[in-house]
Amino acid sequence: MATITEVGTAGLQGWRAKLGDNLAGPVSKRTPLDADQFRAALGGLFFVLSVLYVVKTVKAATDEVRG
Repeated sequence: MATITEVGTAGLQGWRAKLGDNLAGPVSKRTPLDADQFRAALGGLFFVLSVLYVVKTVKAATDEVRG
């Protein structure tokens, strides 16, 4: 079974993964989070934002169809 850290990190793809990798070191030095925890949190944030975008788009499409 995947850990929460692995699931959160899965949300980092493409440019988001590069961003997470570049920020993980400096952020982990200044906060109590280690680099993997930061990547997981950032990945989770991007995942939630993606879900919200899809929900907003589906809602707008259904509102348009209803007239």
